[in-house]
Amino acid sequence: MDVSRRFTIWVFTILLIFESGYGFYLPGSYPHKYLVGDNLGVKVNSLTSIDTELPYSYYSLPFCQPPDGVKDSAENLGEFLMGDRIESSPYRFKMHTNETEIFLCQTDPLSADQFSLLKKRIDEMYQVNLILDNLPAIRYTKKEGFLLRWTGYPVGIKVKDVYYVFNHLKFKVLVHKYEEPNVARVMGTGEGAEVIPTIAKSDSDEPGYIIVGFEVIPCSFMHNVDSVKKLKMYEKYPAKILCDPTTVAMPINEKQSVVFTYEVEFEESDIKWPSRWDAYLKMEGAKVHWFSILNSLMVITFLAGIVLVIFLRTVRRDLTRYEELDKEAQAQMNEELSGWKLVVGDVFRAPSNPALLCIMVGDGVQILGMALVTILFAALGFMSPASRGTLITGMLFFFMILGVAAGYVAVRLWRTIGCGDQKGWVSVSWKVACFFPGIAFLILTTLNFLLWGSHSTGAIPFSIFVILLLLWFCISVPLTLVGGYFGAKAPHIEYPVRTNQIPREIPAQKYPSWLLVLGAGTLPFGTLFIELFFIMSSIWMGRVYYVFGFLLIVLILLVVVCAEVSLVLTYMHLCVEDWKWWWKSFCASGSVAIYIFLYSINYLVFDLKSLSGPVSATLYLGYSLFMVVAIMLATGTVGFLSSFWFVHYLFSSVKLD
Repeated sequence: MDVSRRFTIWVFTILLIFESGYGFYLPGSYPHKYLVGDNLGVKVNSLTSIDTELPYSYYSLPFCQPPDGVKDSAENLGEFLMGDRIESSPYRFKMHTNETEIFLCQTDPLSADQFSLLKKRIDEMYQVNLILDNLPAIRYTKKEGFLLRWTGYPVGIKVKDVYYVFNHLKFKVLVHKYEEPNVARVMGTGEGAEVIPTIAKSDSDEPGYIIVGFEVIPCSFMHNVDSVKKLKMYEKYPAKILCDPTTVAMPINEKQSVVFTYEVEFEESDIKWPSRWDAYLKMEGAKVHWFSILNSLMVITFLAGIVLVIFLRTVRRDLTRYEELDKEAQAQMNEELSGWKLVVGDVFRAPSNPALLCIMVGDGVQILGMALVTILFAALGFMSPASRGTLITGMLFFFMILGVAAGYVAVRLWRTIGCGDQKGWVSVSWKVACFFPGIAFLILTTLNFLLWGSHSTGAIPFSIFVILLLLWFCISVPLTLVGGYFGAKAPHIEYPVRTNQIPREIPAQKYPSWLLVLGAGTLPFGTLFIELFFIMSSIWMGRVYYVFGFLLIVLILLVVVCAEVSLVLTYMHLCVEDWKWWWKSFCASGSVAIYIFLYSINYLVFDLKSLSGPVSATLYLGYSLFMVVAIMLATGTVGFLSSFWFVHYLFSSVKLD
């Protein structure tokens, strides 16, 4: 009964995750109740562009500043790594109070440098990103009968070689009446609801509201400069401002000031608190995701058929025939063996560079575990977009914790290859803790120098670098050494057959084995290339990616395909008396990284045509290389471990002297 109940719970959980393929969204923070007239402060994030991928501070351009000075908002480690720099802004509202023609400021006359920089940012299609109550400002546009959603609004626009700036913003804030929490409604209905008391209502009878939407319409309006000379911030502009987003009227020129104004309208909405992020997370193309999964299932079924044939018709048949023979016949058969049975004395011979193999497998286990746990938590809604940076922060946390698993697997594999010898386990553990993080640190440091040189907010501050180094050497390295200690104490895996002293000569092959190894990566790539397009679009095109349910399915399918591909290829090599399977099993599934990198270059050439400048292209290729190294280690590890299990199972089923 207990087992049945647990099974039912697991099935129900899996169905919930994969019902629509979308990740759940837990709102993240408790709804904030505002009374009518309460002050609302708008925050600004970094300026972003899909043309350069270089974020810049909002106040790097000549915009109005708050009267009490610019203040940084509290940020987490993930926000810094993502290039977010959230600061206070001069835009201020009062809850449920409509206001029009609000004067912000008049800038000083634009200097030559400011004018040039403003034109450059307009040419590079930079977007201004505003935030109210943790909701990014969203903008709607119509194109060919379709309603398009955008986060943020452009700095300006160029029309017939004239640059116009959007200096008047029309805000719409969607609010929903705050509902007092009712314990009875939350905990149940029926007779029990009469017994459980409801929370008492607030002493104040004033209606409260929660913010469920934040929209912006940018306009270019020509103000009368003389009429604002005596105006102070937040006073009413003396004339009517007509905000027409289809026309532009405020050209920018050197030695000319710019006047900024705004208006705000509050509108009651039926949208409730848990649904307020739906406008941002809604992503079309669910059928494409399902097509990708169906395609992957077909590949898996095909490979599973091959594996089944290998096990049932080939291996089992050979083993059954061998076991039915008497000892004399077995001795005679040993002399006439062919295929994989001939390499019985060499199949477990230590590979070249065994320490490097153990290190890469250990790091692969760490990366794969981090990916699985992070995507699972994201699919369950624990890493919502409402909490910026939690996804990156979670990945760092899980990666550090899983250092224990990396050290354990690497050292145990090292002892298995060394037939139980514990010598050198500390060195292996230390190298596991430094191999992939060292590569990542080298790539990110190089890219960070480029970002520093460009004065981008995407550059990681020196203080954050120090924190990352402390996390690496004070948490990740010790945990990896702890895992290595347990791996050294654990019993090593015994080989089922003995290894000959003299290695067997490998016969000449009809085709180069490395060609087959490289070609094997096409099958795992076929299972994920469609999902890869959505992920790349999310990272580089500024689109929101939140279908982590689909991503979890694809990741599981990728693991299965990598295991099957490596297993089949290992068996093929053993059948042609090639006993050097260790590295080939790792590279067979790990070679998918080559195709992902080639796809990244294809995406850069054909989908990111507007990406401007060598710095942007270098950043793109650098981050792509970092991603590819991680994928190579994770997929290679899956292939190696599955092949190791297969070879161990295969040769433990037959005893040959």
